[in-house]
Amino acid sequence: MSEIAQIIKQARDQSRLTSLDYANFILDDFMEFHGDRNFRDDGAIVGGVGFLAGQPVTLIGIQKGKNLQDNLERNFGQPHPEGYRKALRLMKQAEKFGRPVITFINTAGAYPGVGAEERGQGEAIARNLMEMSGLKVPIIAIIIGEGGSGGALALAVADRVWMLENSMYAVLSPEGFASILWKDGSRAMEAAELMKITSYELLKMGVVDQVISERGRFGSELIQDMKAALIEELQALQALSVEEMLDQRYARFRKF
Repeated sequence: MSEIAQIIKQARDQSRLTSLDYANFILDDFMEFHGDRNFRDDGAIVGGVGFLAGQPVTLIGIQKGKNLQDNLERNFGQPHPEGYRKALRLMKQAEKFGRPVITFINTAGAYPGVGAEERGQGEAIARNLMEMSGLKVPIIAIIIGEGGSGGALALAVADRVWMLENSMYAVLSPEGFASILWKDGSRAMEAAELMKITSYELLKMGVVDQVISERGRFGSELIQDMKAALIEELQALQALSVEEMLDQRYARFRKF
């Protein structure tokens, strides 16, 4: 198996830590909130408030399941528009109370079903992009598995974008890319090589700001290192004025 095939396999591994795992391990007294106050609660996106080194923060993540039943309830980590609207509700709440926002991303993409489109999937994603670009509190986004298309980007307009070493971030899946370009989904690994979707490739191109190593490390060690890095980075971001922070966020994405 090629190196990129191994990375994709690990990024999609059902045994990887989920957003809720990170929320409960990194934050103290994490309390999950539900619903978009408009249509329903979407299990594919989770969010709430907890304490990081004594500071209240808002955490939002895309949640995949750990078994078939859990995945059915979480729609295999493919959010509906109400999921993105729940995320935006929590981000605006964080802005109101001055809480930093941390997002965890692991999705093949937003759900493309008829109902999701009827309820405004594209609008919900676009509104998140617009609102996050001007949110007046620090935002750190971490890709912990798959980062697929606009479904991932809707939670990734951040001051800092990090990736776990064995994760992937792309405009669409390698299978989808191969199907569009060559009409042959079996050429997915060839497509993945062309797409530059791995963490270190994206770090080199400046798309992400940091890669969190997973080599030889298990859950607790990885979590402690991530927690320490989050505390340090949030302190640096909070030392900036709101104007400086927003100018830097704008410049970060404008360079692409």
